[in-house]
Amino acid sequence: MSESSSVSSLTSACTGESEAKREQILKGAYNVFAEHGYEGASMSAIAREAGVSKGTLYNYFTNKADLFGAFVEKCCREKLPPALAPVQKEASPKETLTAVARAMVQLITQPESLMLYRMIVSEAPHFPQLATIFWSHGPRIAIETLSNWIREQTLRGTLKTDDPVFAAEQFFSLCQTRIAHRKRFNMPYDNMTEDEEKIIHASVNMFLATYGT
Repeated sequence: MSESSSVSSLTSACTGESEAKREQILKGAYNVFAEHGYEGASMSAIAREAGVSKGTLYNYFTNKADLFGAFVEKCCREKLPPALAPVQKEASPKETLTAVARAMVQLITQPESLMLYRMIVSEAPHFPQLATIFWSHGPRIAIETLSNWIREQTLRGTLKTDDPVFAAEQFFSLCQTRIAHRKRFNMPYDNMTEDEEKIIHASVNMFLATYGT
């Protein structure tokens, strides 16, 4: 093996090890943030939970805000694209919106999503940058993606609106009725499967009643 090949293999191995260590830290951060919130979470506690030294932790993340940002970005990068994937397919507006609504209702009621929402609402008055980080990596991307699709459908004549961004915001708000609010408040909930379908189809029908052609 040539010297350049050896260096390349070593670099790839180190990169893989670094990514694995980063994921290990982010997993530990999730557990600590979920239990203690943002303010109550310390870098020492996160290092212990992740099974790394504080020195290693600071090699990857300069401070807690940097770590939180990476955690939010990871969550959104893993979960948002599949939820928004239906807009890339050639289907009718009703089929596309139904698929997006189903994915979003399920996404926003996942434990990880609920934890993030509660933490950001609780900590935002003291740490407003948390809301900015979450908005940039989550809702903003979702709204931009759906509004671009709505704009394209408007040009095709299958939808009609002069404000695609507002229409996208309205659609996502419809998807958050009933189940999402109760789950965020940690309230007991019966008939969730039945109500999921009701919310999904009602959201789509209400949206198309306003913006359909």
